[in-house]
Amino acid sequence: MRAVIQRVKNASVEIDGKVVGKCGVGFMILFCAVDGDTESDIELLAKKTANLRIFEDENAKMNKSILDIDGEVLCISQFTLAADTKKGNRPSFINAMEPVTAEKYYKMYCETLKSNGIKNVETGEFGADMQVSLVNDGPVTIILDTDIWNKKG
Repeated sequence: MRAVIQRVKNASVEIDGKVVGKCGVGFMILFCAVDGDTESDIELLAKKTANLRIFEDENAKMNKSILDIDGEVLCISQFTLAADTKKGNRPSFINAMEPVTAEKYYKMYCETLKSNGIKNVETGEFGADMQVSLVNDGPVTIILDTDIWNKKG
């Protein structure tokens, strides 16, 4: 399971020219479920996301979480994060989870962010053609990948 976390001043997502989700100060998250991911990966990723300390404290150090600042989240499904670019120049998406389960996991991740204390979590629409706008703060962008955490050895 992969997530690209961007610290933002604000973000929004449009479908057919209509804003369907937005957030203020907080995270704009691109989320991808990969073949082999499980519901326990959702719990792990959501907990890590909620507690990730990338907001500045009074000493200008990244020491505060989104919970500490009462931040908001805009979470967008993004199957292209599963791209395999080892061979050739055209990415393969064979590692992306099949759509029915991927959508279920996307929704579960968003709900699990809420159960981890993030009050406002808005979304795009799974599988839709979306236009995302954001003001990246810093810029700060962090990639989280449960496969890395779950490796043994």
